[in-house]
Amino acid sequence: MSGPDRGRGRNREGRPARRGTPRRPAPLRPVAGAKPVDRARRAAFEVLRQVHDRGAYANLALPALLGEWSLSGRDAAFATELCYGTLRATGTLDAVLAAGSNRPLSKVDGPVRDALRLGAYQLLYTRVPAHAAVSTTVALARSASGAGSASFANAVLRRVSTSDLPGWLERLAPTDDAAGLAVRYAHPEWIVRALGDALGGDEGDLTAALTADNERPAVHLAARPGRTTAAELAERVGGTVGRLSPYAVYLPGGAPGDLAEIRDGRAQVQDEGSQLVTLALADAPLDGPDVRWLDLCAGPGGKAALLGSLAAQRGARLTAVEVTEHRATLVGKAVAGLPVDVLHADGRTVGERPELPAGGFDRVLLDAPCTGLGALRRRPEARWRRQESDLDDLVALQRELLAAACRAVRPGGLIGYVTCSPHPAETTAQIAALLADQPGLTQLDARAALDAVTPEAVQGLGEGPAVQLWPHRHGTDAMFLALLRRDAGE
Repeated sequence: MSGPDRGRGRNREGRPARRGTPRRPAPLRPVAGAKPVDRARRAAFEVLRQVHDRGAYANLALPALLGEWSLSGRDAAFATELCYGTLRATGTLDAVLAAGSNRPLSKVDGPVRDALRLGAYQLLYTRVPAHAAVSTTVALARSASGAGSASFANAVLRRVSTSDLPGWLERLAPTDDAAGLAVRYAHPEWIVRALGDALGGDEGDLTAALTADNERPAVHLAARPGRTTAAELAERVGGTVGRLSPYAVYLPGGAPGDLAEIRDGRAQVQDEGSQLVTLALADAPLDGPDVRWLDLCAGPGGKAALLGSLAAQRGARLTAVEVTEHRATLVGKAVAGLPVDVLHADGRTVGERPELPAGGFDRVLLDAPCTGLGALRRRPEARWRRQESDLDDLVALQRELLAAACRAVRPGGLIGYVTCSPHPAETTAQIAALLADQPGLTQLDARAALDAVTPEAVQGLGEGPAVQLWPHRHGTDAMFLALLRRDAGE
């Protein structure tokens, strides 16, 4: 999924890009006579501040801080649990804290609010003794904002500790409507409604999907075709061969970036669902020439690397387009040594530059910018950053990029439209609108294309002809795939 506003001063989430060097949160101040807070909790707190104060991504900020502070083993695991868990549960934690506070949370200083969230998470979601959760949070609040904040934090957390999580949920979210589920499963209400619509209103399916978003995802690797096999990779890294993608390996844990196989390009970190939708496009039957491939929104490069590896085996060549300069650099690193031309450009300029000729490509992948609702389990803060109001701009951008993909593909060629979101406005509604506007397109059965590349039949793909994967059904991100063919006479 590439940057949503191609070259118009916006970041990959569709928000205005930040300029200059991001401001780091103020460091904790040592307080005379105060008991020092352990480094694991301090690390979790520091990352929460980076996320909320300067828009950092926890999956990048936390590993960097753990390395900087030389935290490993149990300390690193505890910091990770506290950081990711607190971010995922923010909405539920805020509801409980608001009920236990004598002032609106919006009026509480940011550092104190994050310390309270960290303490409440320990009280409600972990086995940390209440006295330890409260005392360390009070110390964090004191270091961040002084004695008055420490007294406030102590009072609030003591009220929180009067009940366990089920008790608080029974009090704050007694109903099973979208509002109640939002509090119970720590999702914004608009996301609960969107997932419910995508799942056809099945309440059991919806609660399973919400639960899956709150579980730690497994690490998936992709063996690079032509460099190694899934079986060889699994044996070397101590993983297990994936169930759905012929190139997937499930890693039990650890830091995949430290693996020699990742560093030397024999493998890459890539969700199995992302592998599947890429393979389905690459292997779908195609009449005529099959040597010019296009990835229209290639950053950060995972799908481009997999496509490039397949292209190398088949005598094809891939053009990988990315509008954001630093992400184009990442694409270049990901596809090094492969028959891939990386183009730092706006994907909507098909037909306007010689590298992107109209009708010049046999297979076109559009991994469109989207809300990312299908990957919430991997990005714990994302659900709270996204707003329902983001949809209009994203849907408009997706339509412009779909029009560009249609210009790029030759008659008889294939388009794969992919999102890591199951939101109907970004998936089925987009394809319906496209087919209405482009009579020269035929939608193919993506379920059959996906089944053709998997070792075993995949159940629960939806009613077709598009494919919708789900974390709770398939163990993958919620990837959507529609396959389209431009009619030969067009």
